[in-house]
Amino acid sequence: QVQVEESGGGLVQAGDSVMLSCVVSGRRTFDKYAMGWFRQVPGKEREERECVATINYSGDTTYYTDSVKGRFTISRDNAKNTLWLQLSNLRPEDTAVYYCAAGRGPDIIVLLTTDPISWGRGTQVTVSS
Repeated sequence: QVQVEESGGGLVQAGDSVMLSCVVSGRRTFDKYAMGWFRQVPGKEREERECVATINYSGDTTYYTDSVKGRFTISRDNAKNTLWLQLSNLRPEDTAVYYCAAGRGPDIIVLLTTDPISWGRGTQVTVSS
């Protein structure tokens, strides 16, 4: 069992920055699996959540969807069981509920090809123009 809980987000203006955090708990060892951030925009179904960024078990390999490259940074601290997503130069189209997710294995590919083993409840990020 893996539990994930996000925090951060809120209402910001275009061009602003915000940091999202995700604390992971449970019997599974945090440093054995990949983690990621997904987002769901209004009107989209859960199955349509977009994978924004992923990071492998050790933190030395990352993936970003094209629309956030150079603006978002994913990182993790295995000693603290914590994952972060730094969102910079935010745009109105970044408005979404952001979800932290735990992968089924250690490599980033698992979050790009299979459903996460666990989701958080999500945190809202709203970017005004």
